[in-house]
Amino acid sequence: MVMGKVATAIDSKLRAAFAPVRLAIEDESSKHHGHAGWREGGETHFRVEIVSQAFDGKTRVARQRLVYAALKEELDAGLHALAMETLTPAEDGKR
Repeated sequence: MVMGKVATAIDSKLRAAFAPVRLAIEDESSKHHGHAGWREGGETHFRVEIVSQAFDGKTRVARQRLVYAALKEELDAGLHALAMETLTPAEDGKR
């Protein structure tokens, strides 16, 4: 599957910041057609699932803040929504 420019940037930055064991990025923009933040061409609404040891000992909110900080440039440039699941490898193994 070919990723767009924003998805590629998300992938690159999250891999560099968190060395994830698993990373899944889904562009959900088509589900938000006509909603706030939507624009032609998509890449405005994403769902991210990231599993990284970097999240060990951190609260869910702290983990999300780390992800938002890593993607600040994309958020400032028009990434409207980012749904995320942030897990440690141990948490992921229990699912």
